[in-house]
Amino acid sequence: MAVVAVHQPDPSPGSEPERGFVVAVLAQGVDPDEELGELRELARTAGVEPVGELVQHRGAPEPRTYVGKGKLDDLREAYGNAGAEVLLVDDELSPSQQKTLENALQARVVDRTQLILDIFAQHAVSAEGKLQVELAQLEYNLPRMRGMWQHLERLGGGVGTRGPGESQLETDRRIARRRVSILRRRLAALSKQRDIRRKERRRTETPTVALAGYTNVGKSTLLNALTDAEVSVENRLFETLDPTTRGFEHEGRRYLVTDTVGFVRRLPHQLVEGFAATLEETLVADLVLHVVDGSAPEDRLVEMVSAVNSVLQEIGAGELPVEIVINKIDAVDPLKRRRLSNRFPGALEISALTGEGLDRLRARIAERFADRFERVDLLVPYEDGAKLAELYALGAPIEERVDRPEGVLVRARLPRRELRRFARYLVAEAETTASART
Repeated sequence: MAVVAVHQPDPSPGSEPERGFVVAVLAQGVDPDEELGELRELARTAGVEPVGELVQHRGAPEPRTYVGKGKLDDLREAYGNAGAEVLLVDDELSPSQQKTLENALQARVVDRTQLILDIFAQHAVSAEGKLQVELAQLEYNLPRMRGMWQHLERLGGGVGTRGPGESQLETDRRIARRRVSILRRRLAALSKQRDIRRKERRRTETPTVALAGYTNVGKSTLLNALTDAEVSVENRLFETLDPTTRGFEHEGRRYLVTDTVGFVRRLPHQLVEGFAATLEETLVADLVLHVVDGSAPEDRLVEMVSAVNSVLQEIGAGELPVEIVINKIDAVDPLKRRRLSNRFPGALEISALTGEGLDRLRARIAERFADRFERVDLLVPYEDGAKLAELYALGAPIEERVDRPEGVLVRARLPRRELRRFARYLVAEAETTASART
């Protein structure tokens, strides 16, 4: 069964978007309008306006032609009638499927993975982000390079057919593989630099929180609201590609919050591998805040939560402590709020846009790490001033400092694992209080 729909593109200011025709093979009973909503949004983010759709319901895509062979004629006719410039496929195509569709329609064919890679390429800002995009694109394109040289393949071998075609193809592949190796080495070097920074954080026992969630649920807005950061919060999918870490203080303690790339259903494995930088920040966090869009339709919300949980498992972050945070609560009516409370018991309901619930969120984060520090009173003799410098270097919040004849009396929150190191300087709390009075 095939469903065909044709849409008129919405007028948009600025450059004229490309006209895209969407095709998908879905299981029986799946609602096409609901299932393809994400692909339409991906297309618009990439600068393509969907002008038509063809959906075929069947158990699995045809191995060679993607849609059933009998539907190719329908697709060719619908594509031509829509005046489309590119075919968008809601799956990752095999090289043979892509080649067959291109030949049948005489059109550019872009599958789901290629579309997401294109968006990533548009949004990459840092040098590392651009390297990651290039690596993911090369790994995607390597098995598809034969199609780029099919006009020369017939010159590849046999009597009367020898020529440069095959050697050129192999040369291009060697160049691509060499470039992949170079990119991997560069990204590995950057990964070492990040590891050094993380070790410094661990040394100071600064708790680290990673924001994870579906793309466009408001993670960057939440980062800005918590830490006064100024990262971009444009309403586009995958607006954040590079990990951004900022800090905030609550009751004298410092916490680090890292914004990560948004997830989607069926996140291409090239991106999971290529964007290790962002995903690593999730892996090394002490706590993951799973940000949920409370304003989304209930069935869509469940789907998004499931997709994020799947990606967290895939990257090895499934064992980390997770706190669900329901964002955009300002756009939710009281009835739905109660439903959200029942579905996610104990989850905080916040609005990063209006600030509702942010104080409770900071307090909840602090509770998670309450046992990491212990309030202590230290008397450090003046001749051991180096120890006082070590104490400050730990980043431990100094609540009180009093100079006494025998040394410096300090009240601080000390990381528990450092207690033994400063044990000889510990004094009773009563002595500190008496000193403060005098």
